[in-house]
Amino acid sequence: MKTSVEISYYPLNERYIPHIVDFIGRLNTYSKIKCKTNTMSTQVFGEYFDVMDAIIREIHKSFELPNSVFILKIINADLR
Repeated sequence: MKTSVEISYYPLNERYIPHIVDFIGRLNTYSKIKCKTNTMSTQVFGEYFDVMDAIIREIHKSFELPNSVFILKIINADLR
């Protein structure tokens, strides 16, 4: 099943930009998913389990920074 996920990441830290760039960079290392980033969010596309596995792993790593907030929208279609 194809899926699309829109992610907004808000690290509650004065130096938030490096954390966002790092998160996006880590997502881009997964060969089975495609990412598209704009100024408001990152969209991730691919097979459901590939996308969700990557997102779960990378959110977990980002939660090592205290007080990180993620907003996700998930749809069961490829919206590229």
